[in-house]
Amino acid sequence: METATTNCSVSLARDGQLLAIRENNTPNYSHAEQLHVFIAECMEEAKVSLNELDAIAVSKGPGSYTGLRIGVSAAKGLCFSLDVPLISIPTLTSMASQVKGAYDYIIPVLDARRMEVYSAVFDKDLKQIRDTEAEIISEQSFEAYTDDNIVHILGSGAQKIKDLLAVENFSYATGCVPSSKEMALLSYEKYMDNDFEDVAYFEPNYLKDFMLQTKKK
Repeated sequence: METATTNCSVSLARDGQLLAIRENNTPNYSHAEQLHVFIAECMEEAKVSLNELDAIAVSKGPGSYTGLRIGVSAAKGLCFSLDVPLISIPTLTSMASQVKGAYDYIIPVLDARRMEVYSAVFDKDLKQIRDTEAEIISEQSFEAYTDDNIVHILGSGAQKIKDLLAVENFSYATGCVPSSKEMALLSYEKYMDNDFEDVAYFEPNYLKDFMLQTKKK
């Protein structure tokens, strides 16, 4: 289940191979209305019952506070009721897995507020080489990767970087969103390694505290 951004995405996989997927990317955040509908539709399409599931995987963030809460709450509920393990997949890791091509560095970025993004840096082998951070974009952003490297930046925060940085070796995919499709293989690898979360205590990676905005008087 991927609910960290505007894309509500659910997939079903066996041995890392996708069997069914449902997703809808809308700026209105349809997660609360569509998540459980998508789960049921995936199960029906693949002709698999809930009792046949071996594990539940969920995107762990960073991303939308509300979106992450909805996804993690649904995943925990299924894990408790079915008595199966919980697997968490970093949102930016699954985004980086979408990239096809010869790049020295892959930088997935999610839009936060104003000039801020959530970002991480991966090498050409998809190994994470810089921690996930919430950072304010400036003219010095990612300067460590500007010399003689081919860099691909993808995600909802890519447009901010593209508008501010004029770097020849940077390419951009501004329309990329996280999807449960890439989670299929990543979660299978974690399942084979018995890399599970504590269902009772697992929390998403919000990176920042939730901020309630009120109208000015």
